[in-house]
Amino acid sequence: MTVLVAFDGSEPSQKALRHAVREFPDEEFVLLRVIEAADGATEAGFELAREKLKELRDEARTELSTDVDDVLDPADLDLRVETAVGMPAREIVRFADEHDVDHVVVGNHGREGVARVLLGSVAETVVRRAAVPVTVVR
Repeated sequence: MTVLVAFDGSEPSQKALRHAVREFPDEEFVLLRVIEAADGATEAGFELAREKLKELRDEARTELSTDVDDVLDPADLDLRVETAVGMPAREIVRFADEHDVDHVVVGNHGREGVARVLLGSVAETVVRRAAVPVTVVR
């Protein structure tokens, strides 16, 4: 079984990672870091944007590995780190669909009321759109 954990280094994503490891100790883990990129690149700037995104992905992988080391010992896990560029909820669902993920674990900041309505909820969108079971950790 493959468990996808949306991981950005925040406290909620750290809790999600700890939960996933506790609940699925012998499974394969994929930590996905989604880099939000601005839309609207022009054709002339497309190659420059592509190079910058590659640089951001490399940096994100390094940062993510460091963040994971702070949360737990990855040596005991079947773990790989992936990055995607785009809107977080959309990229989490897309990655799960395209990579035969069996379960998704996401953290939740626990926003309520107006903040939740204005900011949206990545966790809620993933729950509604994912084709596989999703665990939201608070």
